[in-house]
Amino acid sequence: MTRLFGAILRGCLVVLMISTPSLLLPNVPGDVSQIVVLLCIFAAGLTVFEYAATYPGLVEFRDAPPFNRIRFLAMFVTVLVLTVICLDEIRPSAVTAGAHAVGSVIAAAIDFPYSPVRLFALLLPADAPPWLVDLVLSAAGMAYLISLLSLAVFTIYTRITRWPSGRGAFNVWINLPTFDPTTGGDVADRMSRDARFNVALGFVLPFLIPVILRASTTPFDPFSLEQPQTLIWTVSAWALLPASLFMRGIAIGRIAAMIREQRRRAAPDSDPALVPV
Repeated sequence: MTRLFGAILRGCLVVLMISTPSLLLPNVPGDVSQIVVLLCIFAAGLTVFEYAATYPGLVEFRDAPPFNRIRFLAMFVTVLVLTVICLDEIRPSAVTAGAHAVGSVIAAAIDFPYSPVRLFALLLPADAPPWLVDLVLSAAGMAYLISLLSLAVFTIYTRITRWPSGRGAFNVWINLPTFDPTTGGDVADRMSRDARFNVALGFVLPFLIPVILRASTTPFDPFSLEQPQTLIWTVSAWALLPASLFMRGIAIGRIAAMIREQRRRAAPDSDPALVPV
C-alpha cells in the first residue's frame, strides 16, 4: 500500500507538471488541451505502473533517490518559470515582470559568442521582432541556469553522501533495468564507457541541438516559438535533456567505481576481471 500510494502521488505530480502551462496560460486552443490531457493520462499511467510494480520496467534509478527527484524538480521548476515568463507577454503583473527581468539578466550574463544560449537564439530569423528575441533569450537563459544548478546539486549530494553506497545495498537490476550485465565484457568497464559517453553527450548537446535544427532537412519554423507552449517545451527539452544525460553519466560512473571497490574488498589479491559482481 505504501508503494502504491507513493506511485499515485508521483503520477499526480507528473500530471501537474505537464498541465502547468495549460492551467496558467490563457486562451489555450482546444486541440492543445486535448493533446495535454492525453499526455497526462499516458505519463500518469506509466509513472504509476513503474513505481507500483515490484519488478523494474523502464525507469532507471527507481530505488536510488534523489536522482529522479532532482531531475523531476528541475523539470517542474523550469516549466513553471518559463510559463511565468511567457505569461508576462500576455497578462503582465509584478511577478511575471520580475521573472522576465531576472531571465533577461541571466541571459545577458551567459550570452557570449558560441555560448549555448547564443546558439539557441540564432534559431530565430534576422527579421524576428525584438520582443520575441528578448523572450527567447530570457527563457533560454533561465532554463540553462536551472539545468546547471540541478547538475551542481546532484554532484554535491553524491560527494557528501557517497551516493549510492551511502544508502546501503544498491541493486543494479532494479535501478538499471535496461542494462544487460551478461554481454559486452566486464560490467565495470562497460559502465565506465557508458558514463563517459553520457557525460560527453550531455556536454555537447546544448551546442549541437541548435545546429541540428538549423541544418535539418525537416524545416523548423522559428516563428513557432511565438507560441508559448512550443517555446516552453522546446527550451525545457533543450536545457534539461543534456543535464539529465550528464547526471546519468555521473551516476553510472559512481556505480562502476563502487563495483570495483567491492571487488577489491572481496578479493584483494585476485584479478578484478575474474571476481564476480
